[in-house]
Amino acid sequence: MSEMLDHEVPSFPMARECPMRPPAEYREIRKQEPVSRVRMPDGQPAWLVANHELARKLLADPRVSSDRRHPAFPGRMTPEQRTAGERVRRLNTRRSMIFLDPPDHGNHRRMLVSEFSLRRIAALRPRVQEIVDRSIDNLLAAPHPADLVEHVSLAVPSLVICELLGVPYEQRDSFHEWARKLVDRTISVQERTAASEAINHLLETLVIEKEQSAATDDLIGRLIARNRETPVLTRDEIVGTAVLLLIAGHQSTANMISLGVVALLENPEQKAQVMADPSLLPSATDEMLRYFSIGENLIARVAAEDIELGGVTIRKDEGIVVSGLAADWDDEVFANPERLDFHRDSRHHIAFGYGMHQCLGQNLARVELEIVFETLFRRLPNLSLAVPADELPYKNDAAIFGIYQVPVNF
Repeated sequence: MSEMLDHEVPSFPMARECPMRPPAEYREIRKQEPVSRVRMPDGQPAWLVANHELARKLLADPRVSSDRRHPAFPGRMTPEQRTAGERVRRLNTRRSMIFLDPPDHGNHRRMLVSEFSLRRIAALRPRVQEIVDRSIDNLLAAPHPADLVEHVSLAVPSLVICELLGVPYEQRDSFHEWARKLVDRTISVQERTAASEAINHLLETLVIEKEQSAATDDLIGRLIARNRETPVLTRDEIVGTAVLLLIAGHQSTANMISLGVVALLENPEQKAQVMADPSLLPSATDEMLRYFSIGENLIARVAAEDIELGGVTIRKDEGIVVSGLAADWDDEVFANPERLDFHRDSRHHIAFGYGMHQCLGQNLARVELEIVFETLFRRLPNLSLAVPADELPYKNDAAIFGIYQVPVNF
């Protein structure tokens, strides 16, 4: 795609004019050139896929690779950001399943798939409810206005992942604080690096302890036992899997809690519908996942062969990025996409990706979101924003869209 360097192309991701809507350019791109050329933050060219049907087709195509070591793999960070965050990035990716291709990807995923089955997540539901209730207790006890992000959005997924992985109770407060620092842009890179190193050390120590003890009834313990029967993962890969689950599950769910609460507060009619009929919660949750599609530039691939897509030839060894936000606002698939509609069937959104790399933890994320939304508004019916929604500090500078703080009154 060297010809792309000879003329100016749009930068990706594009800036939102309104935090509750995609960049205005996406509609035009989707209509006129749904597979188009863009420049990534690292300065390299890539193909952008902005159409829902073409996005799903591309993500299901075996001719694309997820190997981030490929020189054409689309880069999400500027060279300066990459240099500053190199240590954190290296620790947090290790040999991560999400960057593997078949057959390694399938071998790794099979070791985990039973941990996120509907049956397993249903069994975890009462514990998630306890964690949500305790987090809301802490919110109620905080001075007004209280920060929803600190007390609920970050706390719930952090404590749930601790429960899932089997982190000892006496270490969970430290674990939660380190996880919070990983996404805190008000602290230095050095502090975030120290938090990342602490989490990696904790999880590596935990894996070693569980390897040397009797089998424990938690994800890491069962993964170790499964791996003894059918060796697939090295110890470093088991630790990397635990880190992946923390980063992927914690950050995404935390941001969706904050955005979902703000969306409900800004759309009182839809909030009233959900509170009157809790059976709407699953469809409401999927609709909000579609509406925000927070992993704007996380779905990246490299063509392993020439691919014809949408009338365009993507050549072998060219980078590709799929905009979930553009695809999930495709008005040929979701009528009036700018309107939150909790009666809409939004389950075919790609907020969790699509194809072989579709998010393994989506069932857990849905349960956490449903329980938080139902419990928060049931217990705090007078919950309100302490500042206007358009004055909240949105994460326009982050790979995963969200809000840094959400001050609330109740």
